[in-house]
This record gives sequence, structure tokens and C-alpha cells, in this order.
Amino acid sequence: MKIIGISGSPKPGGNNDQLIEKMLGIAKDRGFETDNILISDSEIAPCTACGVCGKGEKCPIDDDMQPVYDKLLEADGIVVSSPVYFGTMTAQLKALCDRSVLLRRQGFKLSNKVGAAMAIGGSRNGGQEKTIQSIHEWMHIHGMVVVGDGGHFGGILRKPAAEDEEGMKTAEDTINKMCDVLELMK
Repeated sequence: MKIIGISGSPKPGGNNDQLIEKMLGIAKDRGFETDNILISDSEIAPCTACGVCGKGEKCPIDDDMQPVYDKLLEADGIVVSSPVYFGTMTAQLKALCDRSVLLRRQGFKLSNKVGAAMAIGGSRNGGQEKTIQSIHEWMHIHGMVVVGDGGHFGGILRKPAAEDEEGMKTAEDTINKMCDVLELMK
């Protein structure tokens, strides 16, 4: 089974990239195949609502979203992390979410994949839950099975994330919950 980690940060090598790498390492140690999508390495334009995807055709926007579609389709689980930007996910991650409408319109192709969300803010209460909820909304709209850290929405961290012991524990709990659910779904 395969888990894809999406880092929604435009900052290369930042807290979200490091968090996704750590979470995928835990999944790999549990026997899962892993891969990532780093927004910082991607140029993804916003959806133009042209409607072509609703006709079963390929998205006409020629950018880095094309390989993202393939990675999303290959995944059994998708964990998404975003920094908090004005109380929600980054614009770059939102563009990926909006463009994924192609997979919904062409047969709900993300349906029943397991999803989990993480958020990193500048303080302990910096909008992480709202950011996670916005990611969860995307997952629910696709018909995904959404998991949290076992008691709450998912991993909530403050930066620098690597030094946030409490937050890193929620991240570990979230990826382990995802792995547990995927193992049950085999």
C-alpha cells in the first residue's frame, strides 16, 4: 500500500517539508511504500473553471499538476500538511485542491482513499484547526475516509515544528492512525 505526503508550503526545506518527510519515514518503517508532493518544487496554476474536465478530458493547463494527478491516483493514503496563512491553507495548496476537481468529475477517483491533515502555525493556537478543517473539507468532497490523531482533528504543530514535542506526538499519532486504518482496509 502507498501513502503520499503533500507539503503545502512554498518554502523549500521548511517545517512542512520536514514534517512530511518524518511522517513518511514512520509509514515506511511500518512497511508502506511512500512518495511526496512538495508544493515548493511545483508550479500549479489556479483552476480557470473552463469545464473541460467535466467532459472527461485532460486539464488543458500545462503545469506541474499533471504528475500530481498520477501520484494521487496511485495513493491509498494521502497526508497533507500546510502552514497556516491567514487562518487557512496556503494559496499554492488551495490551487492543487481546486485542480483536483478533475478527479472528482471523472468518477470520484479519490473516493475511499484514507486522508489525514496537519497544520503548522506560528503559535500553539495560530489557526491550525481551521486549516486542518479546510483540508478535511477537500477530502470529504472527494469521498475520502478522514482520520485524525485519535482524539482530535490531526497533527497541530507550532514552528519550529521539529522542536515542538507535543506537536510531533500528534503528527506521529496521525500517521500511525492512517497506517492502522489502511491495514484494516486491506
